[in-house]
Amino acid sequence: MSDSTIHSTVAELVKSFANAAPDRLESEYRRLVGGLWNGGAATDLARQGTPVLVEHLDLVDTDRQGYLAILLGLLAETGDADVFTAVHAGLGRYLDLAGTGAKGEPLTLAFLYLLSHFPADREAVLAAVAPLNLDADDQTRLERALAQLDPAKPDLGRVWPSPSVWVLDENEKDFTAGWIKSLTAEQIESNWNNDTLTVLGYTGARAYWSVANNKPASTLATAMSPEDAILPEPTGQSTAVFAKHVESLRCPTCHGGLEFSDNGVRCPKCATGFAIANGILDLSAGVREDQEADDATNDLLQKLAEMPSMGLYYEAVLRPAYLRIAGSNWGDQISPTDEDSYIASHVRPVDGPVLDLAAGAGRWTKIVAKAVGADRLIALDMALPMLNVLRGALPEVPAVKASALNLPFSDGSLGAVNCWNALQAFPDDAREAILEMGRVLKPGGSLTMMTFKWSDDKVARHFQECQYFPSRPEGHLLFELDELHTWFAEAGLSIVEESSDEGTFVFLTAERRG
Repeated sequence: MSDSTIHSTVAELVKSFANAAPDRLESEYRRLVGGLWNGGAATDLARQGTPVLVEHLDLVDTDRQGYLAILLGLLAETGDADVFTAVHAGLGRYLDLAGTGAKGEPLTLAFLYLLSHFPADREAVLAAVAPLNLDADDQTRLERALAQLDPAKPDLGRVWPSPSVWVLDENEKDFTAGWIKSLTAEQIESNWNNDTLTVLGYTGARAYWSVANNKPASTLATAMSPEDAILPEPTGQSTAVFAKHVESLRCPTCHGGLEFSDNGVRCPKCATGFAIANGILDLSAGVREDQEADDATNDLLQKLAEMPSMGLYYEAVLRPAYLRIAGSNWGDQISPTDEDSYIASHVRPVDGPVLDLAAGAGRWTKIVAKAVGADRLIALDMALPMLNVLRGALPEVPAVKASALNLPFSDGSLGAVNCWNALQAFPDDAREAILEMGRVLKPGGSLTMMTFKWSDDKVARHFQECQYFPSRPEGHLLFELDELHTWFAEAGLSIVEESSDEGTFVFLTAERRG
């Protein structure tokens, strides 16, 4: 393709976008984006096209300026040095435009995303936006994006959804320092880069939704204090809360039945013991016969005390923020009440215990308990701090620490399973988790689930893909509807209700076939 053809093509794309009628704006923007950017990479048109985008910032209205700022930000992070130079050439204009808006407005959010790509110009950027008096979450995301790694004192993690929500006590600071100290130089750099991408992805997703919908996106909830937790008093072994579920539980190692006694929990088939404390049974790891039961319980009690605020942060800040990035829920189109209503109206168990899988700190365990009765319910998660908060709020519900990929229940022993906002948390093993849910359900038993699909919009999907979490360092995991349908069928589950029209949420109800 000749240079003249390239320039003609870019000019045509930009002109079509700039002059598009309102009902054509979105499609013309996608066409413009596709001409210069493709899934994180710059196209052949990008080097010649980027200066045209910068020039047109002064030739379009404010709504379209926001769209162009988003595209310029996407181009800045492609890794193409020439494209970055072309984007950077407009820095002075970006600073002027960013400083004339108001915090939270779509155009301001778009320029915050664009300016987040220039750490070498950190002081100029921060000075330009200072008059906006940004909210703490926007301010600290911007500051983190503009920061540069200090290998001697790396500041890793605690950036999502913004650094401002992480209020750590001294024990948690020590915990964070400990895991950072264990990393190699390469791992430190990789974690730093992933943190940066995560911040850019969150900032970009929020800005893109706001520009596309021409209204401010929702702000974060206020962080909660660890003192707000209702935590159970540390106690030793107590098996009474599990008594009614003995027939359904099984050993995760040999799949034999479990014996509950005043001395603890044991699998007679493989002679393995399991720790139990505060109404939490740890089936994630067995205890050697030569290990004292008291030692195992004390170890569990110590782990229960680690990171006590995590359950609070998860419910107050992290979960709502996650719904926004994964569910495209920046306008709070789906509310907690909507989720509660879905669970309450779709959980339809047959006889047998009901499992709240990946229960977290118990926000939706409460809803399941109201729907089926707490006496039928078991909560399961792999995070002890979460389960500890759950037990404080729902002391009548027994809790199990175990893997969703090896559920410690007999085949066909459960009346229902609820798996809410969790499937995407099982890295690369979502299919196996669904197969396990199908295995443990009785014929006719119900499975209620809420998870998320990849956006059909390539820009929105890119921002979804830019999220990196400690449990999945290789990147975020969402789904295509076709693969979910396939996995449900393989698990012997028939989908009886499905809703996936709002944002990128997926609500599913299925029954175990006979």
